[in-house]
Amino acid sequence: MTVIARDRASALVVMETASREEVYPQHVVAAIERECRWVHPPVDRAFLLANPGLLADVEYLLVGWGAPVLDDRLLGHAPRLKLVLMAAGSIRGIVTDDFWARRIPIVSAAAANAIPVAEYTVAQTVLALKNSHRIAREMSRGAPWPPPARSSIAGAYRRTVGLVALGAIGRLVVERLRAHDLNVIAHDPTFDPRDAGLSGVTPASLAEVFSSSDVVSCHLPLLDQTRGMINGALLRSMKQGGVFLNTARGAVVDEGALVEVLRERDDLTAVLDVTEDEVLPLTSPLRALPNVFLTAHTAGSHGQERWRLGELVRDEIERHRRGEPLRHAVSEAASATRA
Repeated sequence: MTVIARDRASALVVMETASREEVYPQHVVAAIERECRWVHPPVDRAFLLANPGLLADVEYLLVGWGAPVLDDRLLGHAPRLKLVLMAAGSIRGIVTDDFWARRIPIVSAAAANAIPVAEYTVAQTVLALKNSHRIAREMSRGAPWPPPARSSIAGAYRRTVGLVALGAIGRLVVERLRAHDLNVIAHDPTFDPRDAGLSGVTPASLAEVFSSSDVVSCHLPLLDQTRGMINGALLRSMKQGGVFLNTARGAVVDEGALVEVLRERDDLTAVLDVTEDEVLPLTSPLRALPNVFLTAHTAGSHGQERWRLGELVRDEIERHRRGEPLRHAVSEAASATRA
């Protein structure tokens, strides 16, 4: 990124270096530079904290993975700040009471990051309904061809998929599952059957989702009240051959109970893109259980999928410059219920 003429809004990018060029490819940078001038080339959090004076002239603060906490000390150096744009999903790690008190709008790219997670969820769901995970592990154990599990494939037609939570990702999953002949049930305290976006989805209790579904997909935010919500009793109640899929946060699941249930019931399968420990220890029993498939955060945005994050930021900057309402601003109230 190059510093350009001072006839644009002033902006600064603060994020980890490793992902910056993926989030801000050249076509996105070029579009932003039509609206903004850079007060300084991109920096990371450590550089900004050592040089907070960089914020003195900043109107648009573009942050992403590795963003600084927006506390009073840092914000005190940014008297002209008009808008913060987070080119990632959650803003919970960076916002503070000091930030909300200043009434500065903040944008999240969660809607863009939700797309690959929803795609991953639907792909894994179809594979699960075709018994693919169980067949794969039987083949790795030397099962004959075709393996025994193939004879028990029920297929995807009119099977039941249960969703836990209907946030941005859950709703995208609902939309994409409409291309398949499936029964979709969901548990969410805010479920409104009149919502056109949820047409065809049947509301259910959390217990019903687990006991009635062939595949259960978890999309809970990690809040105090959701920590460990997916417990042993729910997991134990799953149907024979059921699959539990988690792309949310590892800590919404009682991991010890999950291990215990999977050891008891080798007919169940857990497809885990997230675990309670962000970096799963080599000693974790989840690594050794044959009915666990670990995909290590592949559901979220990677490679060119990250272009969507920067493109969302670009679009919001253009709207703000035209005086139009922001489409992806997050309120203080909404941030309290998001991951």
